[in-house]
Amino acid sequence: MLILTATEMKHCDQESSARFGVSQAALMAAAGGAVAHFAERAFPAARRITVLCGRGNNGGDGMVAARLLAEAGRAVRVLLLGNAADLHAELAALWLGLSGQDGIEQHEVTTEAGLDALQQVFAADLIVDAVVGTGFRPPLRGLAQAVGDRLRAGGVPVVAVDLPSGWDADSMRADGAGAFPADAVVTFTAPKCAHAFGQLTRRGSQPVVVAAIGSPAAAVVSAERLRWAGAAKAITERPRTADANKGRFGHVLVVGGSVGKSGAPAMSALAALRTGAGLVTASVPEAIQPLVASIAPELMTAPFEQDAATLLERITVLAVGPGLGTADPAKRNFWKLMEAASIPAVVDADGLNLFAAEPERLRELAHGRRLILTPHPGEMARLARCSVDEVQADRLALARRFATENEVTLVLKGWRTLIAHPDGQVAVNTTGNPGMAKAGSGDVLTGIIAAMVAQFPEQSEQAVEAAVCLHGLAGDIAARRLDEHTMLATDLIGALSEAFRLRLTDEHGLHWLQGAEHRGESNR
Repeated sequence: MLILTATEMKHCDQESSARFGVSQAALMAAAGGAVAHFAERAFPAARRITVLCGRGNNGGDGMVAARLLAEAGRAVRVLLLGNAADLHAELAALWLGLSGQDGIEQHEVTTEAGLDALQQVFAADLIVDAVVGTGFRPPLRGLAQAVGDRLRAGGVPVVAVDLPSGWDADSMRADGAGAFPADAVVTFTAPKCAHAFGQLTRRGSQPVVVAAIGSPAAAVVSAERLRWAGAAKAITERPRTADANKGRFGHVLVVGGSVGKSGAPAMSALAALRTGAGLVTASVPEAIQPLVASIAPELMTAPFEQDAATLLERITVLAVGPGLGTADPAKRNFWKLMEAASIPAVVDADGLNLFAAEPERLRELAHGRRLILTPHPGEMARLARCSVDEVQADRLALARRFATENEVTLVLKGWRTLIAHPDGQVAVNTTGNPGMAKAGSGDVLTGIIAAMVAQFPEQSEQAVEAAVCLHGLAGDIAARRLDEHTMLATDLIGALSEAFRLRLTDEHGLHWLQGAEHRGESNR
């Protein structure tokens, strides 16, 4: 699923009408219907609903939703910010159509004083924010700003139509200063940059969903080369064939560990097993081999000290670096292994630090093979020879440039992990939470990526994206079961089974960018 800019979304709507004959009225009707149906399912106890409408098409979506919610038996108040006389013909007809409908109460407001006289509209079980959407450029002013202040001061849950009003659709910031609060967001056709990069809801576990509204696929075009990583999870949802055997799902070799750091390769290996690799071997120093072997009886082990050719025999994916250390003999053995291996390799932790010390070897070893690097911002700074602040200043541009220049797949971890491919395509992951900022989370990710690439060698790009999505989704499930403070990296491994089963596209056709782990749970 592509991620669009505001301009690209506008072009999509225009093309849908001009080239494919899908009218703006039809798109608006579908959008409003999606909002109404989502509100009914997500907030079943909400009987009194206020719909805040602006004078643009976002307001039209809200008017359609208001009519449908009233028809479903809700008591609906519709507040138009502005004069109905200023609405364009299509919206004017929608506004007029609400008049006299059972269950609907309409109000127009043009001043803050008028808003003060209508305080009762904010006494609701649910508020639908349909004031401004993708085409708006911040900041909010005047009446809209005053409405936002009231929403922030109140405790009523808010469903945002397209975007929380006041949020810049093209923003890649996590926050949207001055925007309306939201407890759920329903957008249409494709996510925009703000949906992919921002925390649009008050809590990171609240829903952000994309609804199909009839825009033809051929009209959804983007030059930004951005896509949603969650779409790749679909490859994990295909049932295995009845005649499957372990040989079809790859053999992962995890290489790492040192005295005092036996946990890192053990977690990587266990994660690879749980993610579905047919076979997993952990190659670690002999001193810690018994400790690593005890993590699971299914895990095979081998001493790191043996020669590279022997270690790599019948291996399909290499995962190297967790707990490895950077001193001899680990350093010497790392380079021998990387030079001997032509198979896909996932490099993390100390493997990244060794590459950072000899960057010319990275380019040599990456050429003509699938090399996947998984740095956090500190490791990325060392690889790119810049500061962490410079990494964080423009993560997207840096990740894309580094991946293309070095012919690697780069998984830049952090808020909205990026998966940058050698061809310049970048996927944005929208799962995960701050509870994953714990020792071992990266080791688990290394194992998940290696296992996914082992199982889907012909779809390695999607395999990496799906792995990152699964990792974050397992973290979200673990946070729901426990909380962000007490969850551990090993809890992610325990949550993988549920992460595999959870579908990010539900039975209603909604794509869940965020909050899927709470789907089906009643909201306030």
